[in-house]
Amino acid sequence: MMTSNCVFCRIVAGMESCYKLYEDEGVMAFLDINPAVEGHTLVVPKKHVESLEEMDVEDFVSLCRGIKEVLNVLIPKLGADGYNLILNKGRVAGQEISHLHFHIFPRKKADGGIFTPKRIDLGEVYRKIIGP
Repeated sequence: MMTSNCVFCRIVAGMESCYKLYEDEGVMAFLDINPAVEGHTLVVPKKHVESLEEMDVEDFVSLCRGIKEVLNVLIPKLGADGYNLILNKGRVAGQEISHLHFHIFPRKKADGGIFTPKRIDLGEVYRKIIGP
């Protein structure tokens, strides 16, 4: 079910553009438009839900499978040494968009472990991950 006022629902529906890295029947992954690190990726279920508690177990398994698929491509392509996988639930926890989403932060030893928005050319990062 799509919610028209949800930016992630509009991205999933193709109504808003994104740098899509992965898609299957139930999941989509794309680069965050305000990246904290190179390759900062959002993984969202295609069905609009605001929290894990609202998801069916089967949909959660599908989401986890999608996260794993993204990690298998993203981390080696960017030469990352590790990653953070983060879920924020509710505004008090930092959730800005009320559509469940996981953040993947590819990490490199030299990045200092700091999460601050950076000026990153998303097109360049996309080409690095997906290819020309």
